Amino acid sequence: MLLGLVTLLQDSLLQPKADTVATAASAVTADQSIKLLDLLMKGGVLMIPLGILSVIAVFAFVERFLTISKAGKLEDNFMPMIRDHISNGNVSAARSLSKNTNSPIARMIDKGIQRIGKPIENIEKSMENVGKLEIYKMEKNLVILSIIAGIAPMFGFLGTIAGMIQTFFNISITSDITLGAIAGGIYVKMITSATGLIIGLVAFIGYSFLNAQIDKVINKMEGASAEFIDILQEPTK
Repeated sequence: MLLGLVTLLQDSLLQPKADTVATAASAVTADQSIKLLDLLMKGGVLMIPLGILSVIAVFAFVERFLTISKAGKLEDNFMPMIRDHISNGNVSAARSLSKNTNSPIARMIDKGIQRIGKPIENIEKSMENVGKLEIYKMEKNLVILSIIAGIAPMFGFLGTIAGMIQTFFNISITSDITLGAIAGGIYVKMITSATGLIIGLVAFIGYSFLNAQIDKVINKMEGASAEFIDILQEPTK
């Protein structure tokens, strides 16, 4: 009887302490949690150029993606109509169709139509020159993404190194070598490295994706060019 009373008294005394410890732990966790924006703000001054690079990368990607997507669009009946016009000897109609179609393929075919009557080699060369100019237009500003993919991680590492120098300088002044002081300074300064790596990785993925889209358009241009040469070598009706 006495033993049971003692056990009950111990349980009643220990239970509030356990609840208090759990509550305190929850409060500490809540205090230590930090929002992403606040975390980025702790990165320092070099977060500003990293933010500018990220905005430029997004703008360059969207602008090039829209341009390349538009360049790759062509009506399915474009080449069949060109074939019909040229086969029937109606070169002016073929020229009008290609001239009024806003596409790199159409502009390349238009140059070939203008050279009808000249040797095939000259026609192919003229079309090839126009094709190179159209490819250059599609690749314009892609170098921006390539540059950002290379320099963004460097900016990040520079911010981390600067932060480490500042941390160890403060340690040399205050002689505070506690684990909390060192770890706190290091994790904050590594934010720039993480941000720079993320921006560089995203820029590189965007650059590679756009290059793949350009390759698809180039394949369409090459196919249209070969088909046009075949049309010229067919007997007219």
